[in-house]
Amino acid sequence: MKYRTEKDTMGKVRVPADAYYGAQTQRSVENFKIAADINRMPREVIHAFAYLKKAAAITNMEAEILSPEKCDLIVRVCDEIAEGKLDDSFPLVVWQTGSGTQTNMNVNEVIANRGHVLNGGKLADREKILLPNDDVNKSQSSNDVFPTAMHIAACRMLTETTIPGIRALHGTLMEKSAEYAKVVKIGRTHFMDATPLTLGQELSGYAAQLGNALAAIEKILPRLGQLAIGGTAVGTGVNAPKDFAVKAAARIAELTGLPFVTAPNKFEALATHDALVEAHGALRLAAVSLMKIANDIRMLSSGPRAGIGEIRIPENEPGSSIMPGKVNPTQCEALTMIAAQVMGNDTAISIGGSNGHFELNVFKPMIIYNFLHSARLLGEGCASFDEHCAKGIEPMYENIKKHLDNSLMLVTALSPKIGYYKSAEIARKAYEENILLREAAVGSGYVTEEEFDKWVDPARMVTVR
Repeated sequence: MKYRTEKDTMGKVRVPADAYYGAQTQRSVENFKIAADINRMPREVIHAFAYLKKAAAITNMEAEILSPEKCDLIVRVCDEIAEGKLDDSFPLVVWQTGSGTQTNMNVNEVIANRGHVLNGGKLADREKILLPNDDVNKSQSSNDVFPTAMHIAACRMLTETTIPGIRALHGTLMEKSAEYAKVVKIGRTHFMDATPLTLGQELSGYAAQLGNALAAIEKILPRLGQLAIGGTAVGTGVNAPKDFAVKAAARIAELTGLPFVTAPNKFEALATHDALVEAHGALRLAAVSLMKIANDIRMLSSGPRAGIGEIRIPENEPGSSIMPGKVNPTQCEALTMIAAQVMGNDTAISIGGSNGHFELNVFKPMIIYNFLHSARLLGEGCASFDEHCAKGIEPMYENIKKHLDNSLMLVTALSPKIGYYKSAEIARKAYEENILLREAAVGSGYVTEEEFDKWVDPARMVTVR
């Protein structure tokens, strides 16, 4: 491999000859060889940097502290980065400085060097038209632009992937709830038989869970839309022109199509990540809901002959390498694993969020890495579960009727008529003698056949009062 020499404030360093990045990026590559194959800085963060660097350059030009020529070069490179054309130029891992300074400089160096090449220069040139710190990073600090990139990346992931995925599954559950509103089945509490409800009512509970989680995620978006840019080093905005924060945030909003605004308190925006902690709390809520939903559907579809078997879910692929014909609830399993991962990510984010020291939180890369991981898993997981499982849910009417007819808890309807203790006696008799509830009730002498048929009507028991 051929190399060229680059230098920074610590001296000279050898960099791959064709790399657009420079000395500070190379130092990070050499000093942080930690899970480089699996824990690279997320592309979403890099692309977010492209929007904010473009916005900063335009704002600086309008403030007449950056020339139109330099601004144009920065903008052109930022457009390439946002389109993913320079993804290979960002090799750094998540496990680096907690402020994200090395990733910010990686972006600054790539923009400066690529801009120089677009202007007709060569990477090996000693003098270049753009400087990473003085031009690309003008009016900025890693301390305010990295959290800005975090919020841009988080909002884009939530709006483009997470919310659409959850919304699709929520919609399907609502449709299924309406479709099966009159399918009466036995309810279960403590994993034991309980009073009846309809399959539609059961599914409506799942839909309500997801609806609440979706509302919580959407509610936090405005807070995530508050950007730290303009706070520079510690929140005071030192070295940034007047109104830079407001104008840069407005420009980012224009470029992304999302309602970003300047953070009302830059000290909080740099020193903490409470907004991301709160937002991930909403993702954790979704994970908790999805764990319950997927587990219920897994158990309701269990069988096909030795389980509950009240609903049928799509058979997508063979389930066993040794048992012929076996089919497993794989989408349920994937979704519950996703839910577990999100809950684990939440612990890491909570710890990271609690470690803001004085004017700067230094767990930034880890927080956004886990946040984006959760947001993507939930969005894509819900979309997959919706397409390959939820849309295909169907009642297994024969099993539903069998379980309903055999349930002892229908005796609950007799309690207001003959009392709790006599009703319990009937249920115990039916269970011990292995006979139907109707037979035990009539045999007890407490009710007649006509009274039993009138009072014990599952369809009437499911009416919401």
